[in-house]
Amino acid sequence: MKQLLLFSIFFCSLFTSYAQQPTVEKGIFSVNILTPGLEYELGLTPTTTLDFRVGTGFAYQKGMFGEGYGVYPIFNTQYRYYYNFKKRMDKGKNITKNSANYLALSAAVQTGKPIIGSLEYYESYFGAIGPVWGLQRYYKGGLKLDLNLGAGYGFNESGESFFSPILGLRLGWLLFKS
Repeated sequence: MKQLLLFSIFFCSLFTSYAQQPTVEKGIFSVNILTPGLEYELGLTPTTTLDFRVGTGFAYQKGMFGEGYGVYPIFNTQYRYYYNFKKRMDKGKNITKNSANYLALSAAVQTGKPIIGSLEYYESYFGAIGPVWGLQRYYKGGLKLDLNLGAGYGFNESGESFFSPILGLRLGWLLFKS
């Protein structure tokens, strides 16, 4: 009987300590309005996710031959590691819906022909891959803010490669979570 009681206490303490550990959401589907698009974040482990985004990107260029802008179709994916859930939880801050800071490997591919605007590139597509630091916050009513910054390896259809700054700013709403 004593062994059964000790085993029960041990088992319950394991379950309780696991239940108190912050963990990413299983799935979050959101819509972005600043750069229109749809985004789905899939939880992989207690601290990592895969984030998929189909939407638009914006470019502005001013130079010797004039200026132009364009809104382009873009596909972006990120493997995210959320590193400060515990610290935010200890401070009493919101951690729901993956509201935390993250490090990620980001990869994006974009067309060279704008949906809107006059800035047209010679290549049919170009992309970038590299590490980013980011923060994501969800507020009351499902309002979402996501910012990420980094630098990486850029490439295009012609086979050229170049240094590419990576900047992502998204403002949107939660549609649903699973």
